[in-house]
Amino acid sequence: MLSDAPVIVDRGRYQDTVTPWEEPAWRTEAIGWIEARLAAHGLRPTAPWRVRLRPWSVLLRLCVGGGDVVWFKANPPASAFEGALTAALARWVPGHVLEPLAVDTGRGWSLLPDGGPLFRDVLARETVTPGAWEELLRQYAAMQHALTPRAGEIERLGVPAVPVGALPGVLDRLDQTPLPRRDRLALRELRPRLGPWCAELAALGVPDSLDHADLHDGQLFWPAPGRFTFFDWGDAVVAHPFSSLAVPARRAAELHGTRVLPRLRDAYLEPWTGDGRTPAQLRRAVSLAWRLSALHRAAAYGRLFPTASGGAGDATGAAGAHCLLELLDEPPV
Repeated sequence: MLSDAPVIVDRGRYQDTVTPWEEPAWRTEAIGWIEARLAAHGLRPTAPWRVRLRPWSVLLRLCVGGGDVVWFKANPPASAFEGALTAALARWVPGHVLEPLAVDTGRGWSLLPDGGPLFRDVLARETVTPGAWEELLRQYAAMQHALTPRAGEIERLGVPAVPVGALPGVLDRLDQTPLPRRDRLALRELRPRLGPWCAELAALGVPDSLDHADLHDGQLFWPAPGRFTFFDWGDAVVAHPFSSLAVPARRAAELHGTRVLPRLRDAYLEPWTGDGRTPAQLRRAVSLAWRLSALHRAAAYGRLFPTASGGAGDATGAAGAHCLLELLDEPPV
């Protein structure tokens, strides 16, 4: 039985956080669900198994026969859509995402296969050329482009919609986040400029799609050269798609210098050409969306378990506030 196997628990920086895992009845129910779903696929978990507890998720890593690995994830209410979204993406854009072994949409649970090496781990052990980043962004943008007709369906799965016109209101709601007075005043001085930026971006006519909202190198699998798999959709929104570019492009610039940014931008824009907008218009849209994407990420830091308070709530609130400061930076592309 899985409940009898040795358990390794990782709480990271959130030693005092409280998740559903601390509730014996919830834990028993979740373990039973995992065992039943694995059995339906002819799989049996083996010891040991690892538990990763964060204010925004409960994640279990389980070994199964043959040396394979599967993952169980439980989301808080504000991101409980992730399992349903992942299952839908596996139907709509197969090959770009993981196909779940099972999901429970009512409880926000999902059981996923392993996706291969994390891109972050590959970067840590070998030199990766800028061309790999270009291909990553080209594939991700192609997926977003294919999903634009399904924006309404994605929203009906529970993914929050954040249209461009709503972004000034997002900043207003986040006005009391924990920031030094100087930074808070700088953001308030910036506030009158948000409306014109949003109006200009909306006028360029790029339709909303799925924005991962936190597409860093730890949210990507690199199972084979030239192929990427995108996962961890708990921060996702239906929004201007170009908002996704800032996070991976910044990481690539850390490794290869800012000179790579125009190449990455143009690779990302390749799937969006031919839709009646000029290259200059697309580049302007990228610049506007790059800056405004800070609001998507800042808002997503509130998707926590209701019991995640105290130090955990303070730490995630501070991280969200830090995202807001990116609004003050001039976009580098």
